[in-house]
Amino acid sequence: MVQPDLGTTSIPASAPPHPALLSIVNDGPQGEQQFISRKCMSEEFKHCILPTPRGGDFQPEIMNWHFSFVFLLGTLASVCSQFNFYPLEELSSDVGIQVFNQIVKAKPQDNVVVSPHGIASVLGVLQLGADGKTKKQLTTMMRYSVNGVGKALKKINRLIVSKKNKDIVTIANAVFAKSGFKMEVPFVTRNKEVFQCSVKSVDFEEPNSACDSINQWVKNETRGMIDQVVAPDDVDSLTRLVLVNAVYFKGLWKSRFRPENTKKRPFSGADGKIYQVPMLSQLSIFRCGKLSVPTEYPRRGGTTSTPNELWYNIIELPYHGEMISMLIALPTESTTPLSAIIPHISTKTIGSWMTTMVAKRVQVILPKFTAVAETDLKDPLKALGITDMFDESKANFAKITRTEGLHVSHVLQKTKIEVSEDGTKASAATSKSLY
Repeated sequence: MVQPDLGTTSIPASAPPHPALLSIVNDGPQGEQQFISRKCMSEEFKHCILPTPRGGDFQPEIMNWHFSFVFLLGTLASVCSQFNFYPLEELSSDVGIQVFNQIVKAKPQDNVVVSPHGIASVLGVLQLGADGKTKKQLTTMMRYSVNGVGKALKKINRLIVSKKNKDIVTIANAVFAKSGFKMEVPFVTRNKEVFQCSVKSVDFEEPNSACDSINQWVKNETRGMIDQVVAPDDVDSLTRLVLVNAVYFKGLWKSRFRPENTKKRPFSGADGKIYQVPMLSQLSIFRCGKLSVPTEYPRRGGTTSTPNELWYNIIELPYHGEMISMLIALPTESTTPLSAIIPHISTKTIGSWMTTMVAKRVQVILPKFTAVAETDLKDPLKALGITDMFDESKANFAKITRTEGLHVSHVLQKTKIEVSEDGTKASAATSKSLY
């Protein structure tokens, strides 16, 4: 699996982490997309070699990401430290990560690529237009105070796209409304203030034309990485609104991988077959660490921990802008399923990573890959307790319009990520259709 979030060597221990911009699970070959397997195919990949002193230097630790793994891409804790006067829960929401966990649970053998920030942004737009129980469910799941959603997400967006960031990050939001549909002025004004959300008029009576307008906007905002997020079948004459969030990221590694070191290496997929996949490789100084997840088993009267622990490695690969970094985590043993690690990941866990990692001279071997995913987020959100907004008889979006009853029909996200010798390009587009 893969999930993006924090880190560099200059991160203060007290700095709070930021929700991941993009989360990916990679779990074995699937055509040419899946490059990560549950098993290593040679003894040299079987164990990490811990650094040992020699004349004041260290032998490199081999960090070989040959099993299924999870990586996180997002803002560094050092950047977030400027907002230390806000409680962590006011700046970070686990809702995107929880959605990620739900998807992984439903598709344990698939690549999963998700943008938690995209999910949080679209839910934030909806929360500003919701009322009653619908608003309560959204606010509760996002774990912000009732009036804190807009404030927190506005600050998060500001720090992500900060001019101090040398990496390229853009975040855009838009409401595509049916021609003639009247929205409450406070909803439009507040979304423009918080999310820089523009309102555009389209004719859903002409599905092809409406989708062309939406998809062209997405293509422009994602620099061509994503050219379609809605299809004509997703809208019709009853559609009133389509909410869209687009995130684009391009970052060059602070320590780049040399192309001549990229080699194909054998991997065993979830289907048991062996695949040759291109692997990036470099020897350099990176912050890394090793953590454990206490195992538990059901017992009459509750759950009891066992003495055994599941261990996993983490490493931080910073981008040259030094405000965004990739974190990678994977089990130390090929026999440990990634599913045992994923539920452990949260903003709190990521915070503990930042205080645990130390700089080491390591040999990093990482898959070079492109992954694309299109995900229906409706079921994962419902599983997390956000249900009323999908129910025509229960949805309450009175703060969007008081003249019509609205409910959410579709919640779709399309994501793409490319990891190469130079760095990472990632993009995500999230849409919600209201009827």
